[in-house]
Formats: sequence, structure tokens, C-alpha cells
Amino acid sequence: MLMRFARYSFAMLLLTLAPVTVGQTAPTEGPRAQQSEDDVLSDELIFDGDLFNDDLFGDAFDDTEDSKEASWLDGFTLRLSQQLFWQVNNHSVEPLPGLRIPKDADLENNRLGLNFKYQNAFAPGWLLQSTGQARWYWKDDYEYQANNDNIDSEYRINELYLQRSFGQQSIKFGRQTVVWGETVGNSVLDVINHSEFRDFTIIDIEDARLNQWMLVWDVFGNDSQWSSFINLYPEFNPTAVPGSPFYANTGYNVGAYKRGSGMLFEAGTQWRKSFERSDISFMAAYLYENQLRYDYPVQGYGDAVAVKNDFILLGFSANRALGKLLLNLDLALSLGVQPKESSFPGITVAGSGLDTKKDQIGASLGFEYAISSDQSISLGVQANKVLNQSNDLAQQQTIINDRIFGSWLVRYRNARSNGNLVISSTLQGDLATDSLFVSLGLDYSITDHWAVAGQIISTTANQQTPMIMFDADVRVGATVTYSF
Repeated sequence: MLMRFARYSFAMLLLTLAPVTVGQTAPTEGPRAQQSEDDVLSDELIFDGDLFNDDLFGDAFDDTEDSKEASWLDGFTLRLSQQLFWQVNNHSVEPLPGLRIPKDADLENNRLGLNFKYQNAFAPGWLLQSTGQARWYWKDDYEYQANNDNIDSEYRINELYLQRSFGQQSIKFGRQTVVWGETVGNSVLDVINHSEFRDFTIIDIEDARLNQWMLVWDVFGNDSQWSSFINLYPEFNPTAVPGSPFYANTGYNVGAYKRGSGMLFEAGTQWRKSFERSDISFMAAYLYENQLRYDYPVQGYGDAVAVKNDFILLGFSANRALGKLLLNLDLALSLGVQPKESSFPGITVAGSGLDTKKDQIGASLGFEYAISSDQSISLGVQANKVLNQSNDLAQQQTIINDRIFGSWLVRYRNARSNGNLVISSTLQGDLATDSLFVSLGLDYSITDHWAVAGQIISTTANQQTPMIMFDADVRVGATVTYSF
């Protein structure tokens, strides 16, 4: 009864905070369900006022077995976490020869988080799912400092969708993600949903991916599947929050894209075929690049001009299982994209100085290997090449990344003590060996409700990459979590 009352209290808190702003989803019942993600940031949602009716809670507090099974509160999962993160290395960086910038050890993150997940299969063939989060930023957190040394807070809905399954079809509408490609964490096809790398506590694409308002339609065959989506309100990568490690003060305001009278939309379709021990997929989509290009203000000061760019994506993916080894391959042909300076997560460019569109071909190749039931390792390598490089360039212009560019990613996981202790590591760098990111993590479940986690992050870079601003950084973090 006490636990039920606690869930009820938190549920009421979340509802009274609506409308709100700032995933991975859990699979629904049955083989037709898609998997998405929680703990991911997204944009504004307005709750329907019809939620607040007289029968909303019904007999939620009747202490009978039947009412417990039927209670809508049983679909809530809540997690509270307190996080501290420090940059602990006193040093300096040299972004330009002869220009040295000191970097002092400092506390970067001091925040309390509340995450919730709600799932309710309220009728045969129907599913409602939502995830969201709240954050409170305490003293010395960079968000606290950006708020004039005052406690700051943030509330966001990550996903909220309704799924209807019937026969060999499934339709999902609401905030959700669409993930194409097989190479986990480093796929050239994972470009549909926008993302936010706010700081070094969010570095993996799975955690940074944001949900968008979409209609997804799946049609299933015996060994094949058609999946199509349409997005009538495409969104773009948010700019870095002032004070965060990825924030750069350019001297002018860099904000969101200002939508005019024209409607933006994205649409795509994927056909997937399954064979014994392997799958292949073909896909095509009309998309907008998630990262906006920013031109200098017309008057030389004030707001930078955010410029969107649409392009066509053609893709192919395949996997092959060989015992404990799973091989992955993704291919992407992007028609009409703009040159990029860095493929490292969190590093974007305010403007390339070029307004020409180029075609680009990319490939991701990797594997996942189950060493044992408790240990696994994965590798993903992404490589991109800009085609027709010299077309439409003036005599003095040069293109960014005129050679093959990309990144590599290695992950290792080892679960000990019946899964209560998890040791993990992540290594990531670019193909030109200009930067390296290393993360070591330790997660320990004390009880079914309490857990602690520790993390050490090290970054190195040279002057050939924007990652130079994080050269020789060493970060140490700790998180205490209570779930119920």
C-alpha cells in the first residue's frame, strides 16, 4: 500500500507539471512491437485536458487483488538519481599554436534526476507508452551557474505514443524514434531522429537520440516487413547549453531554426527480409540534416542565421550470425548534404563557409561478439567520402573533409555477481587518429531498488580537431539511484 501511494504521488507530480519540455522504449507485447528508448531528451508536449476527469483514478486505492491488477498506476516505473561529475585535471589546452587556455579542476554536474516510464496495454491490440524526466540543478552545476547562481529545473516528455496492432499490421502515432542500420552506436544510417550531446554524461547516440512526432506504419509478412514513417514537424539538434563543455561563445546568438509559412516534413520507408541467420534491408527517405548550418548575422551582430538543408538518403543494411559472432554492415548514399567538419559526438560546426550541396557515400562495418553469457564486446567503424568534391567551388575555396573521414567505436561489458556488478568500457576516436575518448564504468545494484555507479572519462586530441578543447581532460563521476 505504501509503494502504491508513492507511485500515485509521483504520478500526480508529473501530471501537474504539464505542459512540459525535455528515449528508449521498452518492447510491447507480441512479435509486432518495435523497440525505442528512454532517458532521451525531446521537445514540448501539451497534455490533453481530458486526462483530468472524475473517473481518472477509479478504485486505485481499493486494497483488493483485483483492483491492484487493474490499476493504471501499475504501469509506472520511477527512478530517482543524484549525480556528481568533476573535471579533475588542472592543465591547459592549445587550440592554436602559441595560444594556451588554462583549464582548472572543477565540479561540472551536481543534479537530481527523476525519470519515469509508463506502459499500459489497456485493451487488446492497444498500447500506450510514455517516458519522461525532470532535472534539478544544484550549486556548482554548470546549469546552476548559467542561471545566475540559482537552482534551475527542467521537465521533459521523451516519448508518448499510442500503438494499435491488428492482423499483420501495426500503427504507432506520437513521439518516438526510428532507428535504421545494424551497426550499434556508429551507423551511417542512424540519422533520422535528431540528438543532443549536452555534456560528457551523455555521449552515446542511444542516450542522446531525441523523439519526434511521427506516424509509423508496419506491415509484417512471414519473413519480411515493410516499415514506413512520416514526420510532419522535423526538429533539429539543439544548440549547446551555455556553460556546458560543448558550448562555444561565438559572440552572437545561435538559436533554433525559425519556421516560416512553408511546411516541413520527412518521410521514409524500409523493406526488411529475414533469412536463416541473417537479415537484409533496403531503405529510402527524404530528410532534413539534423545539424543546422549557421551563417553570420546579416548586420554582423545579433542572431546568427540558421539554415536548414534537405537531402535524399538511400541505404542498405545486412547482418550475419556466425555462432556467437554477429557481423553488421550499413551503407548510405546521401544526396545533397553539406560538408561536415567532425563526426565525433557532440562536436558540430557553426558554419562551413560553403553553401554548396554535395553527395556523400558512407559505410559502417562492425561486429558484436558474446564472449560468454556475462561478457560481450562490439566494434563499429564508420567511414564517409564526399563525392563530386570540386563541383561548384570557387577558385580559392576548399572543402572540409576532402578525404575519407569517420570514427570507430569499441565497447566491452562484463556482468559479475549474478548481474549485480557490471563493468563496462567505451573507446571512441576518429579515423585520422586526431582524438580519443575513453570511458570506464562500474555499476553495482545494492538491492532491487538501490544502485550506485562510477565513471572515469579521459579525452585526448590534437590541433587538427575541434576536440582539442578537451585535450587531457579527466572526468570522474558518481551516481546514486533509487528505483521503484
